[in-house]
Amino acid sequence: MTTRDDTAKPAKTSLWKSPRARWLTVILGGFLVIGAAWGVYWDRDLRYSVYTDDAYVSGNVVQITPQISGTVVAIGADNTQFVKAGQPLVRLDQADAKVSLQESEAKLARTVRQVRNQFSTSSELQANVQVRRTDLAKAQSDYDRRARLQRSGAISEEELQHASDAVKAAQAALAAAQQQLAANRAWIDGTTIQSNPSVRDAAAAVHAAYLNYVRTVLPAPVSGFVARRDVQLGERVSTGTPLMAVVPLNEVWVDANFKESQLGTMRVGQPVTLISDLYGGKTVFHGRVVGFGAGTGSAFSLLPAQNATGNWIKIVQRVPVRIALDPRELAQHPLQIGLSMKAYVNVRDDGGQRLPEVASNDHDYSTDVFQSVATQADQMVQQIIAANDPSSVRSSGHRRLLSRLGTGSQVLAAPVPATSVSPVALID
Repeated sequence: MTTRDDTAKPAKTSLWKSPRARWLTVILGGFLVIGAAWGVYWDRDLRYSVYTDDAYVSGNVVQITPQISGTVVAIGADNTQFVKAGQPLVRLDQADAKVSLQESEAKLARTVRQVRNQFSTSSELQANVQVRRTDLAKAQSDYDRRARLQRSGAISEEELQHASDAVKAAQAALAAAQQQLAANRAWIDGTTIQSNPSVRDAAAAVHAAYLNYVRTVLPAPVSGFVARRDVQLGERVSTGTPLMAVVPLNEVWVDANFKESQLGTMRVGQPVTLISDLYGGKTVFHGRVVGFGAGTGSAFSLLPAQNATGNWIKIVQRVPVRIALDPRELAQHPLQIGLSMKAYVNVRDDGGQRLPEVASNDHDYSTDVFQSVATQADQMVQQIIAANDPSSVRSSGHRRLLSRLGTGSQVLAAPVPATSVSPVALID
């Protein structure tokens, strides 16, 4: 009779036959694969990407300021409106400037006529000198003839003395005429009517008065959107007073404030990927690094951190980095100044200097709105001179001018008044 050993141990089961073990193994393997993939991704791409969300859109804010004092009589644009370069924005009262321009025009016309008179007087004085020379020669001839007759006793000593006095009087008259000619030539020698100092001085006064007259209208230097309009109708403004601002949104950029620990491998020209909070992650902007700030943001703050003043706290500093945007992407998705951005800089290519001393300017900030004003002022000066000096009409330069203004007789008969070149009027 046999007995069963109840204490015998059951046979061991395989580890893979346990569901729990299989799941743990799969999960662990998955984490290992994910970790390896993340490591490869970090090694190839992620470690070359520097990120910050402390980035904002920046741009030029063009202030509209008057160059002369005056009272505002018209405003041509308001906040949020788009204006084109050269479009009148503000107009000041033109009464005082118009009077000053008319006075300067009259002074120039009078000066041109006075200089013309000096040229004519010079010719007259030259003829007078010639007459005096002739009188002196005649008096000298009479004296010589009487001197020969006096030696023979044909005339008296008294008559010879009269002839000698006539010679002396003719000599004095010639000297006086020569002095008058020299005094008159001192004003005109080596000059023409246009280059005469008196005419140039009066022409400069017309030029300045015309500029003041034109400056009563303030045009937009660039195309953009009007912002911060502070001017009101009837307000008395002085030179340099900010009236409004024009923001050209087609030339904005991004100022990204990176931590100082992120700048070691950052270089000019590196590509940047940007995402705007306005459009979200579906819209990606592409740009490039164009420069670094000369100091940290706190260094240029109103109250810089200094240990001596007791306001110093050890914090990680940030340096502004300028990022240029793709104009085509900017045209498709416009950005406004101050919008938040996320910036990812690819620092894989870290060759070259960190702060290269390269004087380059991708944007030529200039405007030609005011260039035509000086040309118009010169044309006005030439017109006034031509109207008061008929001889200048014969020159080729004046013929070209008069061909634009009309026939010579019309210009001489009725010179164009100052108000004929008035700026564009604004709607009140």
